[in-house]
Amino acid sequence: MMTRTPIGRFAEVEDVASMIAMLLSSDSAMVTGAVLPVEGGFMSV
Repeated sequence: MMTRTPIGRFAEVEDVASMIAMLLSSDSAMVTGAVLPVEGGFMSV
């Protein structure tokens, strides 16, 4: 499965936590109703 992931690794807890922190910050003030998968491109292959 790892060879199917363009980024070359599986998501770690820190990857998901970083996305959550970004979404809770003012950096995401204009993000509404979006799906932001944290999967390293796995679903795009």
